[in-house]
Amino acid sequence: MTAPAAAEAALRGRVAVLVSRATDGEVTEEELLGAGASLTALGVTSLALLRLIDAVEEEFGIVLDLDGPFRFLDDLDGLVGHLAGLGVAADGGNDV
Repeated sequence: MTAPAAAEAALRGRVAVLVSRATDGEVTEEELLGAGASLTALGVTSLALLRLIDAVEEEFGIVLDLDGPFRFLDDLDGLVGHLAGLGVAADGGNDV
């Protein structure tokens, strides 16, 4: 696995933990990492999405812009890709 792929996999795993915590464990990390389905289809509620946004912002020290379309919250890969685009690293720092 290349370094960028390993970094993305690590970030993906870390975000899956945050999503699972935001749902109080109703959606497991395994479900998130294996499904490829939308977060809503997996059972992530609107309240859990709000909790997830707060957790992501706190964990990575960023502010997610929710003024425009925020389709990045549709699924795990979309969220991970958005965070990577913002320069977020799995260790909590920023790559930029």
